[in-house]
Amino acid sequence: MRIDSAGLSVLSREECLGLLATTPIGRLVFTYRALPAVQPVNYVLDGETVVIRTAIGSRLAAATRDAVVAFEIDDVDKDTGSGWSVTVLGHARGVTAPEEIARLSALPLMPWAPSAFDHFVTLSTEEVSGRRLT
Repeated sequence: MRIDSAGLSVLSREECLGLLATTPIGRLVFTYRALPAVQPVNYVLDGETVVIRTAIGSRLAAATRDAVVAFEIDDVDKDTGSGWSVTVLGHARGVTAPEEIARLSALPLMPWAPSAFDHFVTLSTEEVSGRRLT
């Protein structure tokens, strides 16, 4: 196992993807009105693609149209000081093809709020990195 300059264990791509499949909530980092924005989102991992469901007119939907974004998840135990963090960089795109929308609609991804979250955004996992603190 590789250790980085801060003494953290460097996770492999496979370990990172495995951790991405374990939690339903992450943070999407994107640009909104030329400024950085961070929004917590629920998501599901579809193969190696992060899938988010949002409202069609939301700022998240508008800001992620074929844009490069970052996505982050983590888990930290305050008592033991152990934990991990995974970051994904990739292109986010809104899904418009009816057959892809139908397929993504069958995934176990339910919106938090009761309003119409009928727009899917997918994030490619072009760069994946992670660290573990033990």
